[in-house]
Amino acid sequence: MLYLASQSPRRRQLLEQLGLRFGTVEVAVPEARAPGEPPEDYVSRVAREKAGAGLLRLAGVAGAVVLGADTEVVLDDEVFGKPADAAAAAAMLARLSGRTHRVLSAVWCVDAGREAHALSVSEVSFAPLDAARIAAYLACGEWQGKAGAYAIQGRAAAFVARLVGSYSGVMGLPLYETSELLRSFGVA
Repeated sequence: MLYLASQSPRRRQLLEQLGLRFGTVEVAVPEARAPGEPPEDYVSRVAREKAGAGLLRLAGVAGAVVLGADTEVVLDDEVFGKPADAAAAAAMLARLSGRTHRVLSAVWCVDAGREAHALSVSEVSFAPLDAARIAAYLACGEWQGKAGAYAIQGRAAAFVARLVGSYSGVMGLPLYETSELLRSFGVA
């Protein structure tokens, strides 16, 4: 059986779009980038650690396949995680304003005998955002718990002048890559 190593409602919703039955397993994995660690390696490592931690929690479950994912916003090699507060969110959005950033979304699939992964890289170009527009977005609260302080599937969609890559990857789970991984494990 498939298990998602995430409590993210977005990831659950996206995985449901594939028409799959799955359970969830809660994991606690520190999300801290090591000094000098490339953003691609960081996002992949965290996703793998989530999948591995999920598999460990399901050690007694025969046939468990665990999916772990991580998504980060990257601007000029700086990883923008989840903002600690509204001030940090405002600073992130101000830096993304009028610029193109990358969204890296890594997916790892593991079972008792093997593991495989995929990385989705998308480019998102934001329109210029003035202070009033940023403040209005912060007031809606949707930025909370979101890498880069925005949710593309919500009001921040109006900030996106251009997207090259995976819309679902920017949301947090690249469906094409995920589907291909799961097919290789006989799940999809």
